[in-house]
Amino acid sequence: MSSELVVGLRQLKRARFAVAAVFCVHGAVTGSFATRIPWIQDHAAVGAGQLGLALAFPAIGASVAMPLAGAISHRFGARTALRGLLALWTMSLILPSFAPNLFALCAALFVYGATSGMSDVAMNALGVEIENRLDRSIMSGLHGMWSAGALIGSAGGTLAAHLGSDARLHHTLAALTLTALGLIACQGVLDLRSSADEEPPPRFALPPRSALVIGAIGFCAVFAEGASLDWSAVYLRDVLDTSPGLAAASTTAFALTMAVARLAGDRIVDRFGSVRTVRVGGVLATIGGLMVVLAPHPALALCGFALIGLGVAVVVPLAFAAAARSGPNPSQAIAGVATITYTSGLIAPSAIGAVADATSLVVSFGLVTALAFGLVLGAGVLRSAGRESAKAGSVEQTVQDPRL
Repeated sequence: MSSELVVGLRQLKRARFAVAAVFCVHGAVTGSFATRIPWIQDHAAVGAGQLGLALAFPAIGASVAMPLAGAISHRFGARTALRGLLALWTMSLILPSFAPNLFALCAALFVYGATSGMSDVAMNALGVEIENRLDRSIMSGLHGMWSAGALIGSAGGTLAAHLGSDARLHHTLAALTLTALGLIACQGVLDLRSSADEEPPPRFALPPRSALVIGAIGFCAVFAEGASLDWSAVYLRDVLDTSPGLAAASTTAFALTMAVARLAGDRIVDRFGSVRTVRVGGVLATIGGLMVVLAPHPALALCGFALIGLGVAVVVPLAFAAAARSGPNPSQAIAGVATITYTSGLIAPSAIGAVADATSLVVSFGLVTALAFGLVLGAGVLRSAGRESAKAGSVEQTVQDPRL
């Protein structure tokens, strides 16, 4: 291997670690925020229903702002855009804890979600670019790093809450720390720049049709994820009459299998391919859903939730990767898929509750099981020739690409 190729490969590996650190920082913001929601609710003096309304605004903000990420990256370059958007996201962590009422909290969470969504699109687009150039899967591992960051952030938040720390102080210190770490991490990402004659993407545009089809797969996975995370403990308590501790263990089992599967997912995808991996994952999630619905004993339901987490773990990373290879504008396609998945995460908890009110939680998770089976039927849309065509622009492109 020539010295130029060695240098190019080292640059790609350095960029991969840098993007992984960015994913970790992004996840840590989410974990830090989630653990202090009770404090924020008390400080803003809002009830449960008002809090539920406010918590819809991050997804609304993200859905509105994500299409802007492509235009920002085109104008300023990928590295500068990610640096700015990630800093806005980490600093937005401060806003909700200072909200004195419902209106201010909704506005703060709208900004929080908008900056989250734009930085999410930018970092996923860079992750896909590195994946294509390395010609092997890395997106599952990157999302695994996001999960690891969320666990780190939630651990810090749990400690702060246990010590009775004011969330305004906690989130200010966390935001400053994460902003510094994010800026350091962004120094190592690829500095992709659009050519002078390249037409800028539209600021707002409907997602391409390919993104809508791929997004449908992401919708099924995120719906199952959101329903399991928010309702698994309630299911075990209300349907199977378990203790609070055992009910909480169902959420832990789900989150743990998801994190482990994402961190190990890249090797599986490289060996078996995206379509087969998602199809097998859909089978596992479907079996898990059936175990939950038919469980006569809490242990079987616990295993069912763990299987759902294992089955859906790698779907969203693979959906982002497939979207980026489906057309000429990766950021726009990723934004389209991300919008669909954010929407799924927004409606899943309330949809499960609505179905449960009309029928039962068992029927609600019958719906989750049906959507999990949709992964088996629809996995073929993730098949893409992009990986093969990317070989022509892998390490050699890193050495020669004039945009770097």
